[in-house]
Amino acid sequence: MRTEQARPVRLQDYRPPDWLVETVHLDISLHPTATKVRATLNLRPNPGTSPAPLVLDGDGLSLSSVTMDGQPLAADAYVASPDRFTLAQPPQRPFTLTIETVVDPSANTQLMGLYRSSGTYCTQCEAEGFRRITYFPDRPDVMAVYTTRIEADKGQAPILLANGNLIESGDLPAGRHYAVWHDPFPKPSYLFAMVGGTLGCVEDTFVTVSGRKVALKIYVEPGKESRCGYAMDALKRSMRWDEQAFGREYDLDIFMIVAVSDFNMGAMENKGLNVFNDRYVLASPETATDADFASIEAIIAHEYFHNWTGNRITCRDWFQLCLKEGLTVFRDQEFTADMRSRAVKRIADVRNLRAHQFVEDAGPLAHPVRPQVYQEINNFYTTTVYEKGAELVRMLRTMLGHATFRKGMDLYFDRHDGEAATIEQFVQCFADISKRDLAQFMLWYAQAGTPEIIADGEYDDAKKIFTLKLSQIVPPTPNQPVKEPMVIPLRTGLVGSDGADLPLVVSGSPMAGDVITLNQPAATLVFENVSERPVLSINREFSAPVKLTTNLSAEDLRRLAAHDSDPFNRWQAVQTLATRLLVKNVGLLQAGQNAIPDEGLIAALAAILADDRLEPAFVALTLTMPTEADIAREIGHDVDPDANFRARIYLRNEIGTKLQSVLEETYRRMQNGAPYSPDAASAGQRALKNTALDLLAAPGGKVGIDRAIQQYRSADNMTDRMAALSTLSLHDVPERTEALQDFYERYHGDPLIIDKWLTLQAMIPESGTLDRVRSLTSHPAFSMNNPNRVRSLIGAFAHGNATQFNRADGAGYAFIADAVLTLDRKNPQVASRLATSFRSWRALESGRREQAQAALRRIANASTLSADVNDIVSRALADT
Repeated sequence: MRTEQARPVRLQDYRPPDWLVETVHLDISLHPTATKVRATLNLRPNPGTSPAPLVLDGDGLSLSSVTMDGQPLAADAYVASPDRFTLAQPPQRPFTLTIETVVDPSANTQLMGLYRSSGTYCTQCEAEGFRRITYFPDRPDVMAVYTTRIEADKGQAPILLANGNLIESGDLPAGRHYAVWHDPFPKPSYLFAMVGGTLGCVEDTFVTVSGRKVALKIYVEPGKESRCGYAMDALKRSMRWDEQAFGREYDLDIFMIVAVSDFNMGAMENKGLNVFNDRYVLASPETATDADFASIEAIIAHEYFHNWTGNRITCRDWFQLCLKEGLTVFRDQEFTADMRSRAVKRIADVRNLRAHQFVEDAGPLAHPVRPQVYQEINNFYTTTVYEKGAELVRMLRTMLGHATFRKGMDLYFDRHDGEAATIEQFVQCFADISKRDLAQFMLWYAQAGTPEIIADGEYDDAKKIFTLKLSQIVPPTPNQPVKEPMVIPLRTGLVGSDGADLPLVVSGSPMAGDVITLNQPAATLVFENVSERPVLSINREFSAPVKLTTNLSAEDLRRLAAHDSDPFNRWQAVQTLATRLLVKNVGLLQAGQNAIPDEGLIAALAAILADDRLEPAFVALTLTMPTEADIAREIGHDVDPDANFRARIYLRNEIGTKLQSVLEETYRRMQNGAPYSPDAASAGQRALKNTALDLLAAPGGKVGIDRAIQQYRSADNMTDRMAALSTLSLHDVPERTEALQDFYERYHGDPLIIDKWLTLQAMIPESGTLDRVRSLTSHPAFSMNNPNRVRSLIGAFAHGNATQFNRADGAGYAFIADAVLTLDRKNPQVASRLATSFRSWRALESGRREQAQAALRRIANASTLSADVNDIVSRALADT
């Protein structure tokens, strides 16, 4: 195989399909190495286009036969290659084409199309996997009604599932059987799904708002049914919430989830038959952490919400990916906020956005929420499309208000149900409802990069006015050196000395209520009748995904930390204080000097710990100091990961030492002795308890280590056991080795739990970790063929261990480059995502920068490279 050079696909080149498919009848005869697929397509010319040949996509296909209207096609009437089928002169009328292909599910290590996972037949068709099953116009704007007949050996695959409702099933001679499924709703090929295997099933029912009874089924490996309860509960809550929050009712007679152990993604929203990575379905107190339960809840909701935002209304083309993903992420974030804590959820989402999307925006892989061009679509399932895409929807709601936003969503559903839509059509619904011009807002979809806002406030005591000067810069990004000003909604407050918000009186300004809409490079606002010097609280709720710089003093930040009525900005004030200290200490350490403490920050943390009105989960987040990645992002260039690590360790040790007594009291107070429950309040108490444990152990004293080992041994749930083990993992003591060995012996039979064990060891910030990770790649628990194992060990090392991936000797980069090249021969999607670990290489200091570049060039110069990896590496190295 030579390096694949994908042809660039450009949004401006979009043209409607020449041929439409009315119905698809699939007859799939399952076999481990020779599955036969007969696809009958009822085609018709698109009346909006000129007469054209019929060109169908393929990917590695083997054609057995083809007929048109029931008659064999002459050999010279068509051209078929593994990757394309062309009928040069099709009749310019509706006709039926029947194509038979043979595929080998067992050899499909790419896990795209039809493959086998632990003996179970499974499909994954997004984005372009259906073409690996049969020849088809594999694009999202070709929507058809599917009927699927599946046949298999009954002993090998007693369960046969596909999209829609089951309409027929029965036994066949020679121990085989069949099932026929019909989906009445037109859908694109990427939403097709089929599953066959030996599976256990958990069943329930849901009665919709109109009184329809829906069967709910979750299929898992036999013996794991007891771990599906939380997923089923999350599904039912998602269905009810979508009816109440968005007026969306489920439309089929059955909704199914299948959990498989080999899956490239988290889950897939195939119509009526969601296929999940089993890590996002299976959970019990003994096997899953609070974070696992929260992820299951969010991802179950996300995939279910796609039924309307993605399935009933899909994307016209893959450039519109954020139309379904950004919108659905926003919806699942709102669901979680309503199920748990709105403040805590918002903080968690912003932490994730900054850790991943801001980094993407600042590097060579930066791209707009809606790209204008792509080489390989699989590489655009990114945090920019998903998480930043969700932020754009949230900004629309901030600008328009909740009621108008809901009306706009209702119009979107009414106007475009059953269609393949665009971002323009989505935003136009809100423009029509609100009577506002949203043309400038569309720049958020077109311009890459994180806008930088400078906010300088000045108080005039004599005039009792507060003047706020705002300016925005959208930095240059690859292929976009010059940017236009964005529309930036900034939720704002002025905090008085008693902690209360002061009245906002502004005349002749771009402000509605408490929201400033900045749509120019700069603006000045004058707040009148301000009785005292206020402290500016801006971008409350993180109302816009921007980088904010203010002239707030440390004293101002401490006031916000103690009193701000907006929980997000209260948390942000502490983070800003800590980040300023960390950046200062990095500079001191690089200059050969000692780091310095900040008693004001310690006092602010003590005050938050003492405030029993605050949610424990919020306090836990506030006590969690900025990460090394946060420090690196703030510094921006010539980053020294070792100095960042040392500065953060120093601060954690200071907190653990200076606040020892209050942390010990907090640790005791959060141990309520109640039976484990994954609910938000209980999870919040455990989060605070385990944060206190980690800080108490940070200085490395015997008391802290003993407390951690005691918790590890006595824990009655995975959350507390993993938290104690995580704390121990940061200390090179005999207890760590003993606990890691004990953990493996306890859980070696459960791959999902062993994934945690692999990840923990990959993220230990010590010089011996690289050798440990290399050794673990030969461990019986690890497999290069399973994406979960790869992400848990190699991915965790590359994406989560800043000091060891970025070793000064370049050994970390070399190891990941080797892994990318090895994986690329098996699973290009997993390999390309691992390659994105180099996305920030340009921000490193010169020595590391040269080592990272050399590793990237070695990947780029490989004689065999997939289009997926070639795309990532080429963009990472562009202009070097």
